[in-house]
Amino acid sequence: MAAVARPGFRKSGNQPMSKELRGSATAVVAGNVPAPVRVRLKRVNCDHAIPYPPDGQAREWWQRLKSAFGTTSSAFVNASLQQLIAAARLPGSGISETAVNASLAFIEGCKPQGEAECALVMQMACTHSAAMTVLGTFAGREHERNGQLKAATASRLLRAYATQVETLRRLKNGGSQVVRVEHVHVNEGSQALIGNVRKDGGGGAGIKELASEEIKTSAAPAIQKISR
Repeated sequence: MAAVARPGFRKSGNQPMSKELRGSATAVVAGNVPAPVRVRLKRVNCDHAIPYPPDGQAREWWQRLKSAFGTTSSAFVNASLQQLIAAARLPGSGISETAVNASLAFIEGCKPQGEAECALVMQMACTHSAAMTVLGTFAGREHERNGQLKAATASRLLRAYATQVETLRRLKNGGSQVVRVEHVHVNEGSQALIGNVRKDGGGGAGIKELASEEIKTSAAPAIQKISR
C-alpha cells in the first residue's frame, strides 16, 4: 500500500508544535511520475491573488507551467493563471488554492498542444467546477421554488461540457471519423453504391442523392447494396 502524505506535527525546542505538510511540490508518485504542477496563492483581496511557486524554485516551476499549458508564451501562462484564479472556485468559497490546483491537474492531464487546446481545456475545467457547484446546491432540494431553474442550469452546463469534450477530441484527431465496414457481400449480378442514398418522400425506393458513381461487383466493399 502506497504511503500518503498527511499533515504532521513538529516540535522545535521550546516552541509549540506546529502543523505542516510533509513533502514538496516536486515529490513523485508511483512509477517516478512527477506530481501535478501546483501553485500557492498570496491573497491581495477577495477577488485577486498572486500565484507563486510552492517550493521556491521559480524557474523550474514556470517551465512546468508552460509545459502543462502547452505553450512557450509566458504571457499566456500568466493570463491563464489569473483566469483560473478568477473562475475556478469551490462551492460557497471565494478564491480557492485547492480549486486552482485541481484545475491545473485537470489541464495537465489533458496534455493540451498549443494555446487553442489549452483555452478549451481551461473552459472544460471551469465548466465542470460550475456544474458540480450547481448540482451540489440542487441535490435533495428539487422541490424548492428555484429548483427547476437550478436543474435547467445544471443540465445546460453538463451539455456544454459534453460539447467541449467532443470539440477537444476533434481538435486532437483533426476532425476525422473512420467508418469501417466489414463482411459486406455483393452477389453476382448486383451492384453496389457508395454515397448519400435515401428514399424519396413517397415511400418508394428511388434515389434522390448519389454522391459517387456505381461500383460493380469487383470493387471495394460498399456501404449499401442495391439489387437489380
